[in-house]
Amino acid sequence: MEASADPYSPYDGGGDGIPLRELHKRGTHYTMTNGGSINSSTHLLDLLDEPIPGVGTYDDFHTIDWVREKCKDRERHRRINSRKKESAWEMTKSLYDAWSGWLVVTLTGLASGALAGLIDIAADWMTDLKEGICLSALWFNHEQCCWGSNETTFEERDKCPQWKTWAELIIGQAEGPGSYIMNYIMYIFWALSFAFLAVSLVKVFAPYACGSGIPEIKTILSGFIIRGYLGKWTLMIKTITLVLAVASGLSLGKEGPLVHVACCCGNIFSYLFPKYSTNEAKKREVLSAASAAGVSVAFGAPIGGVLFSLEEVSYYFPLKTLWRSFFAALVAAFVLRSINPFGNSRLVLFYVEYHTPWYLFELLPFILLGVFGGLWGAFFIRANIAWCRRRKSTKFGKYPVLEVIIVAAITAVIAFPNPYTRLNTSELIKELFTDCGPLESSSLCDYRNDMNASKIVDDIPDRPAGTGVYSAIWQLCLALIFKIIMTVFTFGIKVPSGLFIPSMAIGAIAGRIVGIAVEQLAYYHHDWFIFKEWCEVGADCITPGLYAMVGAAACLGGVTRMTVSLVVIVFELTGGLEYIVPLMAAVMTSKWVGDAFGREGIYEAHIRLNGYPFLDAKEEFTHTTLAADVMRPRRSDPPLAVLTQDNMTVEDIENLINETSYNGFPVIMSKESQRLVGFALRRDLTIAIESARKKQEGIVGSSRVCFAQHTPSLPAESPRPLKLRSILDMSPFTVTDHTPMEIVVDIFRKLGLRQCLVTHNGRLLGIITKKDILRHMAQTANQDPASIMFN
Repeated sequence: MEASADPYSPYDGGGDGIPLRELHKRGTHYTMTNGGSINSSTHLLDLLDEPIPGVGTYDDFHTIDWVREKCKDRERHRRINSRKKESAWEMTKSLYDAWSGWLVVTLTGLASGALAGLIDIAADWMTDLKEGICLSALWFNHEQCCWGSNETTFEERDKCPQWKTWAELIIGQAEGPGSYIMNYIMYIFWALSFAFLAVSLVKVFAPYACGSGIPEIKTILSGFIIRGYLGKWTLMIKTITLVLAVASGLSLGKEGPLVHVACCCGNIFSYLFPKYSTNEAKKREVLSAASAAGVSVAFGAPIGGVLFSLEEVSYYFPLKTLWRSFFAALVAAFVLRSINPFGNSRLVLFYVEYHTPWYLFELLPFILLGVFGGLWGAFFIRANIAWCRRRKSTKFGKYPVLEVIIVAAITAVIAFPNPYTRLNTSELIKELFTDCGPLESSSLCDYRNDMNASKIVDDIPDRPAGTGVYSAIWQLCLALIFKIIMTVFTFGIKVPSGLFIPSMAIGAIAGRIVGIAVEQLAYYHHDWFIFKEWCEVGADCITPGLYAMVGAAACLGGVTRMTVSLVVIVFELTGGLEYIVPLMAAVMTSKWVGDAFGREGIYEAHIRLNGYPFLDAKEEFTHTTLAADVMRPRRSDPPLAVLTQDNMTVEDIENLINETSYNGFPVIMSKESQRLVGFALRRDLTIAIESARKKQEGIVGSSRVCFAQHTPSLPAESPRPLKLRSILDMSPFTVTDHTPMEIVVDIFRKLGLRQCLVTHNGRLLGIITKKDILRHMAQTANQDPASIMFN
């Protein structure tokens, strides 16, 4: 056999220009080129005839090695390309490999769309179940029940004989105090039942199914491994409990958790394709596309979904992933549209069409709504994080079921008397967004009509508010206070809970109140100079629904700090294409105001609270420290745990592994020279030694371990040596001790490194891990460095 040279592709490691070598050598012979001109062919032991199973995989709660995964993928791609001309079967395999990316995102889109449609339909039906039941067809919700009825009137289109409230069924009364109390009791009973069932299922079967899921998905996409977080049990329980949580009336939404559901689908389907199942970096490309599909079905906003994935959740987003995200979002939206869960032939519940343009003067109230959104965002993040931290540090956190029951009970008791809080939150937003046309019977549209207006036109002129509007405003003010308080305590409890819809509801309530105020101001003071130019008597100048839409966007922007994707989501959501400028003004204002109180959004705050190792690309590192200031070991620490190239035994290495908890060890030529050879991972060492003991005869505790190319000459009676050069990373990333930390942080962010070795004139000095960087950043920001708690 001839010695064949492996093609290594050079990779710029932040100025170090070290050639990368792939980690699994393919045959028994290979040529090693060590950055110079030394070429030598070496025969490895039969241990390396085949790759050691398990080497190159990762433990739970560890970070992936992006560079290694990219090398593995390039090597796989070269192998397939070199073989494809050998036979028709190899050609077919090559085509299958090329198309597998599109196949996996198609399947993810189909599954996400179908599950979203199912969740929408089930949540609507169970929400209405709290108030009554359809006797003619039990599976119909309230609206569907009255569609086919001939006895409905225009004013009371939601009342029909087929729909029975619980009071009618139990005590036979439709009106009166007895009926009200009975309906109240049944509402609380169903709300508590749904909440209890949801939290019990989460606690027993899938603890990872709670919360929104977006902070964890951001962390997973940055290269962290949380086993089971995107598994089939989590998917199944999250889908069921999401319906129950929304139906229980808690102040939460289903939009954030739908991103988690879509990512679970993407993860499960990626296991059908070896290209993705064996490579963690490639799998994250599928998850980026899946998160786009999740937002696409959550809001009916395919383009907004792609931008959300790019702006908010993805860590690594190549152009190929952009196209696949776009395709996944398209497929998911198409499936949802085919299911038509809302019965309005739209992708969303609150599609609106306004007919009046907006005027320049209105930018002032829009910017004020942006300020409100930023203040609400800053308040919510601080209050919610303080409450979640308290939950973690006190006994209260040990009783998640009790907490959910208490929150659900308080929510149900306070929500029922107020018609705006009793409504499903999505329905409430729909009502607040809707413009008052001639066909609206809501009390928000109870204006005093002008008797001179002889014909009904599409654009109804601005009119004085009637008693219904004033009482509605009072109810909305109470609903606003209720929503603000309850959302702080609800986000983070142990049921699936999204934040998009409650934040939008708070903004929509505030916006509608402001809109009505501006409308009345324009009606009574149309001779003021700001109104005189464009608002004549009898004209329709102000659209209160538009203010609700702008307020919703501003509040959601204040909490999440999204900008571009949020504006696109809102205009896709509502169809309000000509209102992009007001939306942009409000969203940017809310971001600036929110950033004045703290730079991080709610998801970043929860990532930090949970101690996930996440390096946020949006954060700037401005301190003038050097690599030597951050590296370990420090002066007071014991010396760095290292392996030597060829004078340690198997027993020495096993002792070192048992005595320490480090994830890897630098390999040096000798203790005297401290010259760096490479880096060996703890997991790979453990697996390789176990495998050698099982498969090779003569490997004992006193066997010499050799990381060098040539085995040193050993006495004749000594046991057989163990060669572990194949598991050694020959080109670990190194920086000198005088490298500014600003550059080191950039290298970690852009290459997704786990660790970086620090050298001085080629001698090993220390090591910097991702955790060290996070601790150092916490210290420079005067935070507790011990809050970085995951291994």
